[in-house]
Amino acid sequence: MDSPIGELLLAGDNQGLSLIAFAEKNKTHNIESHWLQSDTHFTEAVKQLEQYFNGQRQSFSISTHMVGTKFQMKVIKELTQIPYGKTCSYAELAVRVGHPRAYRAVGSANGKNPLPIIYPCHRVIASNGSLGGYSGGLRIKTALLTLESRV
Repeated sequence: MDSPIGELLLAGDNQGLSLIAFAEKNKTHNIESHWLQSDTHFTEAVKQLEQYFNGQRQSFSISTHMVGTKFQMKVIKELTQIPYGKTCSYAELAVRVGHPRAYRAVGSANGKNPLPIIYPCHRVIASNGSLGGYSGGLRIKTALLTLESRV
């Protein structure tokens, strides 16, 4: 999918979208040899992502299928509770998931989020206000935060 932040690779199965990978960071996700290319399988996901990039959508309602540890899934689910246009620190997120001292583990789970944008890990920043890290790179994180600041 072409987007204002660059090409995105969407992947998944019949249960839902499982992966959004950034083209310039594609080394973080392996393209499986058994995957098939389909321009129609993720039509709704593409539509909702386009609406997001056009400022017409603040949350997503598509089927997703992710795999991870119980802790990772808890962190990723909690990302949807960070309001559009707002940010939260890794430490705050650790408190929200019931592990106040586990901010580094929260950062790690956040970094392994296979569906950035849908589960808005870009909204998580360091306690000192710096951006921290991002799987797509800080240029993309900045672009997404800038997009959302136009509320």
